[in-house]
Amino acid sequence: MNETKNVLIVGVGGQGVLLATELLSTVTMEAGYDVKKSEVHGMAQRGGVVSSHVRFGDNVFSPLIPDGEADVILAFEQAEAQRWIHYLKDNGTIAINKYKLVPPIASMKGFNYPEDPIAVVRKRTKNVTLIDAVQIAKDLGNPRLVNTILLGVLSTSLEISEDIWTRVIRERVPKGTEELNVKAFLAGRAYR
Repeated sequence: MNETKNVLIVGVGGQGVLLATELLSTVTMEAGYDVKKSEVHGMAQRGGVVSSHVRFGDNVFSPLIPDGEADVILAFEQAEAQRWIHYLKDNGTIAINKYKLVPPIASMKGFNYPEDPIAVVRKRTKNVTLIDAVQIAKDLGNPRLVNTILLGVLSTSLEISEDIWTRVIRERVPKGTEELNVKAFLAGRAYR
């Protein structure tokens, strides 16, 4: 890979953005890439915005993705997809979990949740994958699997072997959830 690949992962605290970032970073390192990441999670435990930049390639010099340079955005929540869409390249791809989580500050401060964040995103790009990752996770028996489901979707656009992904998932997810997380990853990988 001669160019740097940029993946932005966004969501709300408690959705697994940080674990997804750790898994993606480890997978890309295991695949032989130079990897840089940056995370913002100051209010994550209170339902605040969480974002992670992951950049990988032959030589990566900065962990931050410039506006308009993300190859892929993984959005764990619809409004976060709209909030971060300006980071997406013109031909970039966005995978959005069809889930609405109105943050507590919206009701406390009188902010309005966007009426139709998906429509706003579709005006910016046609490369949109909508996935009801929450329902898939529930069907698998654990609603906390959204992150590995979305990583499965992402994996189809990267030239990294499935074996590396599943090995890293087994090594890095909480003990006792390894096989369920692999199953969730494979469900995301098969989604289309």
